Amino acid sequence: METLHVGTRKGLFTLRGADIARISFLGAPVTAILPRDGMLYAAVGHGHFGAKLHRSRDGGETWEEIAAPRWPEKPADADDRNPMSGAAWPWSLDQIWILEPDPRGPEALWCGTIPGGLFHSPDGGASWRLVRSLWDRPERKQWMGGGYDFPGIHSISVDPRDPRRVLAGVSTGGAWLTEDGGESWSVASRGMFAAYMPPERAEDPVVQDPHRIVRCAGSPDVLWAQHHNGVFRSTDGAKSWKEIKISPSSFGFAVAVHPRDPDTAWFVPAIKDEVRVPVEGALVVTRTRDGGRSFETLRSGLPQRHAYHLIYRHGLEVAPDSRTLAMGSTTGALWLSRDAGDSWTAVSRDLPPVYCVRFG
Repeated sequence: METLHVGTRKGLFTLRGADIARISFLGAPVTAILPRDGMLYAAVGHGHFGAKLHRSRDGGETWEEIAAPRWPEKPADADDRNPMSGAAWPWSLDQIWILEPDPRGPEALWCGTIPGGLFHSPDGGASWRLVRSLWDRPERKQWMGGGYDFPGIHSISVDPRDPRRVLAGVSTGGAWLTEDGGESWSVASRGMFAAYMPPERAEDPVVQDPHRIVRCAGSPDVLWAQHHNGVFRSTDGAKSWKEIKISPSSFGFAVAVHPRDPDTAWFVPAIKDEVRVPVEGALVVTRTRDGGRSFETLRSGLPQRHAYHLIYRHGLEVAPDSRTLAMGSTTGALWLSRDAGDSWTAVSRDLPPVYCVRFG
């Protein structure tokens, strides 16, 4: 029986199969989850006390607060401002958006935050350092908020063949690749285009808004991106990207890729920009099994009339068995599929809004 962790606006819900087995941090938003080698990490927003990081050594029975990422003191002459609003960038933590393991150490971690800081911990979150090689890139001053006042790092993908190769996705700031463990970075979103920018800047890789980027573990050079205005695929380790046409909409936030088959991926389309609801009020999942040449629209078990669910970036997950998927929505509904998306079962319709789902 699989374990599923569901981070919501009002706590962390742990399910065994279809039953809620435990609730942690009831009332507080849980914005990121990471199960790893018997540890469970949870990023929790504590209101006036700010974003905190907690760790459990017993599957969520008990928790301890550990260090949260911290910026160095902001230099007095720092001239970094949001290019849209002109507001000065804060050098302080607003939200932990993603946690991922670093295979170079048994307790090493990567962390992406809002504002757009990438952090690394060698010791299970006891200490963190800001990856200055990315933060100090001059292009960061062009990054913009993608739904938030300031940009954030929401995707961190480690190449299983070489853990020094790490890809980070930024909304809105494109994709960035390091091949030396974070010592240096290069932009890795060439081939994407931004329909929301003036034509002369539409193909600028620094202003792209990939909503989520995932990698096929079995074929690590293949990555899929759900972008603000399209779906893109790379087959060369993010050196280049090609647009994939998809119906009923190319807008969405979530994408999941089969752990072994690089041609199989799942998306949840919606109407873009200010609307952000399923097309025609019918919630569907789209699946390709041939690398994006064709798509199936999967509806069985999903609401097809007056359904106004949105699936956030981390609200869709595929389990290692490649057939079990979980999907949670902004209206607090949670579905499971045990046949690769062919059919879905509603586990709950009464949770708080879902931010993220992860299999244990």
